[in-house]
Amino acid sequence: MQYRKLGDTDLDVSVIGLGANNFGNPQRITDHAASKRVIDACLDVGVNFIDTANIYGGGQSEVHIGEALKGKRDQALIATKFNLDALADGESPRDRIARNVEESLGKLQTDVIDLYQIHFIPHGVPHEEYLGPLNDLVVEGKVRYVGECNYSGWRHADANRAAADGGYAPFVSSQNYYNVMRRQVELELLPYCTEHNVGFLPYFPLAGGWLTGKYAPGADAPSNARSMVGKLQGDDRAHAVLAQLDAYASEHGRTLLDLAFAWLLAHPAVSSVIAGAMTPEQVASNAAACEWTLSREQRDAIDAIASWDGTSEEIERFGMTSGPKSPAR
Repeated sequence: MQYRKLGDTDLDVSVIGLGANNFGNPQRITDHAASKRVIDACLDVGVNFIDTANIYGGGQSEVHIGEALKGKRDQALIATKFNLDALADGESPRDRIARNVEESLGKLQTDVIDLYQIHFIPHGVPHEEYLGPLNDLVVEGKVRYVGECNYSGWRHADANRAAADGGYAPFVSSQNYYNVMRRQVELELLPYCTEHNVGFLPYFPLAGGWLTGKYAPGADAPSNARSMVGKLQGDDRAHAVLAQLDAYASEHGRTLLDLAFAWLLAHPAVSSVIAGAMTPEQVASNAAACEWTLSREQRDAIDAIASWDGTSEEIERFGMTSGPKSPAR
């Protein structure tokens, strides 16, 4: 397993991370023992970065992780998330953050969260109203670093300006939806992260499994498939691109899954690719993908196959919408 610094921090994260939104989900993994097998498999192959959120699995994902890491907490770096959606009457951002962090610490059975991320854009809440309380958590030692999820580049920059002005801990990381078929972050967010040494954490690297080639052209997407799968299934150009990507991977003795991860890791701003797993076997497949290090020429070749003109109806989907309208990431 390879490791990279998470942006400008002392955290050495595995380049393949574990996305824990399967744990506690009644349609995925409800058995604590099954979650433990997945996490144990991660630790065995060197995957040390586990990403979750207080809403995953109806709040149970953190519980599963806490149970699985008993006696092994020092082998993992835990990232979790909170949100400021639907504040109750009289509830301040500070109140919400104070309550959420204690709940997460308890469920995770730890005394410190390595990376605490705001999950969705807190529309109408000035940056200072949540950066101040987050900074207090860092000072108190309950949180090591803070980051954001689903921000656009300008919003992250604006928040870090406010952090600098107020003397608060800045966002050291940015987590967003990115894969070879969904490249909107290349417009501004990735250049910002590269220039300012912000660790970028892509999620949905396989587009809900579509980038593994598991969905045959013309077949209907399963009813439980994410909306992204249905959209790609109905796109003839996307299928043509996928076939070319598959051929390119095969020419190099690799799989589509290997290509999807290797392409992401070829970007210098990417610290760790957040990948879900339901079984130890999937963990092994994900981990093996980092063995392919693309040359600049190979990355350029893949870029050319999956060329993008910079337009999409979803360019500002995550930069402009709030949590309830966004995927549960």
